[in-house]
Amino acid sequence: MKYLLLAYGTEEGWTDEEREACMQESLALCEDLRAQGKLMAASPLQSVATATSVRVRGGKAQITDGPFAETVEQLGGFLLIDVEHLDEALAVANRFPPARKGTVEVRPLHPLDGLD
Repeated sequence: MKYLLLAYGTEEGWTDEEREACMQESLALCEDLRAQGKLMAASPLQSVATATSVRVRGGKAQITDGPFAETVEQLGGFLLIDVEHLDEALAVANRFPPARKGTVEVRPLHPLDGLD
């Protein structure tokens, strides 16, 4: 089953040293998952200040700078994994460094017929 692990946290909550250590540890986790054939994709996101939001209302696009909602924690990155069950996905989330300073949301993907 495929799961998306979404890493949320405050952008200001990390020192440069903590951010670098988080990146290195996250890369090691990704390599471990890749070696097991469980990693599908992973990436940190650029700052929420680079976000652009698109809404279509009445057939017209409304484009605004910034994220969809003002929140305390921002989406900072993701892992897309393919594991046997939720417990295994939760075990991966427990190893994902952003969980120590923020939140990692674990969500199963809804399969779509005709798409791999």
